[in-house]
Amino acid sequence: MFPEQIYSILLALLFAVAAGLVGSFALMKRMLLAGDVISHLALPGLGLAFTVGWNPLLGGACSLFAGTILIAELQRKTALATEAMIGVVFAGALAIGTALTPEQDLIDALFGRFQQLSALTFAAGLVAISLILLFVFRFREQLVLSLFSPELAAATGVKVDRLNLWFLLVFSLTVLVGLRFMGALLAGSLIMVPSATGRRLANDLSGFLFASSLVSVLAVTFGYLLSTYIVKSVSLGPAATIVAGVLFAASLLRKPSWA
Repeated sequence: MFPEQIYSILLALLFAVAAGLVGSFALMKRMLLAGDVISHLALPGLGLAFTVGWNPLLGGACSLFAGTILIAELQRKTALATEAMIGVVFAGALAIGTALTPEQDLIDALFGRFQQLSALTFAAGLVAISLILLFVFRFREQLVLSLFSPELAAATGVKVDRLNLWFLLVFSLTVLVGLRFMGALLAGSLIMVPSATGRRLANDLSGFLFASSLVSVLAVTFGYLLSTYIVKSVSLGPAATIVAGVLFAASLLRKPSWA
């Protein structure tokens, strides 16, 4: 196995851990579907990058973070719910991205492709994952407090609006890391499905975070094995999403202890 392939596998697994953690808080914030929608914000940048010959991830990052900040600003100025703002921006991003992306590159943009990574690309991904993990564990108590009582959080010195913006940006960074493997359509699936599964398997926050990350890692691991050795015509993104869906279905057989 080549070092570049090892880099790809390791980064995919680290992305799975980050996606499980971020997805857990997204579920508690009732913005889980935002993972699917926010990933589409990368499409205009991906399409433009493919058209002019830039690095697709660089283009995707520009439109992804610009769209995320736009969502936060629109929510702050209009007082509408985050979900409403995400929906408005999502519709425009999907249309623009589909129109800009060359037809021959559209499948890779939408569903991703498992590619070997250089040491530099792996290092950049590792930095991004480290920032995500640092944010989650540094601000986990503040995130939980702002979920259940924004007024109490503000009274204790938590800047709730700023915290929500930072969470959206970390959310977007997680999606960005997954774009290479999962594509714009499926990058959010490892944020949504494993966290829903983890919620059924755990009855406390630590167990919830662990279970969500474990399910996400299992989905990527078995998705990789499935797409590499069994059904080679299926890429990692769809394969991992299928495995995650199967694990969620299996979790339905267990009555949650918090019910």
